[in-house]
Amino acid sequence: MSEPTGVIHDIGYQRYTGPRLGRGHVFGALYLHGVRTAFGLGRSAKAKIFPWLVVGIVLMVAASVTAISSQLGEQIITYAQFADAMSWLVIFFVAVAAPELVSRDLRSGVLPLYFSRPLPHADYPLAKLLALVTALFLLLGAPQLLMFLGAAFSAAGMGAVWDELLDLLPGLLYAGLWAVVFASVGLLIASFTGKRAFAAGGIVAVFLMTTPIVGILSVLPSHTANQLSGIASPPTLVQGVGIWTMHDLLITDPDGPGVDLGPFGPLYALAAVALVAGCVALLLARYEKVAAR
Repeated sequence: MSEPTGVIHDIGYQRYTGPRLGRGHVFGALYLHGVRTAFGLGRSAKAKIFPWLVVGIVLMVAASVTAISSQLGEQIITYAQFADAMSWLVIFFVAVAAPELVSRDLRSGVLPLYFSRPLPHADYPLAKLLALVTALFLLLGAPQLLMFLGAAFSAAGMGAVWDELLDLLPGLLYAGLWAVVFASVGLLIASFTGKRAFAAGGIVAVFLMTTPIVGILSVLPSHTANQLSGIASPPTLVQGVGIWTMHDLLITDPDGPGVDLGPFGPLYALAAVALVAGCVALLLARYEKVAAR
């Protein structure tokens, strides 16, 4: 009888017997990780520099506005106008955060690991999109809340605090509109490349290269073309929706350039909805294709 040639060792592997948390927990984990990634949390100090520099700038601006308004005794900028004033910083924040959320996973090849679990293919991009929307809303909404607290503490009576709150709420809704539109466009562009530098450059290019189109249309002899010019670029599209829905909170000079939307305010809103819906549909189609590889 031959001697055994091998030995089976028990090295302690055990079957998982804990709770299986399911799809909702996976989606929530992806979402929370995405929000942290957008601000560089849980990553190297280098990854935190730019997002927190932007956060510091917007908070510093908000604190300065609050201090000046308190000294003058009047509001120098509305909450909605604050979002418009920070639009360039939002563009650059998206250009850095969106590639961190999706381009890194494409380049490192970890998507097959995500999709090997019982995770619907749509959940991954939707969780990332919701995370970027949340990050952008916090970026614009937190400074507005700081401005509100400063105004509330210096207000004369609860009536003034209530009036301030009524000004804050449209500003937060407007910040949410900025967040949804910019996150949808930025994440879609970033999803097409695993190179973060290319993704960032593409995002900035799309936002900046559409701005001259608005300028050209706004100086054409056609008054209709002037009124519709803002639809050609995401930032001016968002501003057009804001002007249509909360004109008095955004416009201090009724005769200023680019203010006259004519009868096309609802068209701006429809264009914004179509832009977001189109970007989300293309994003889902993109990841359906990635998952099929």
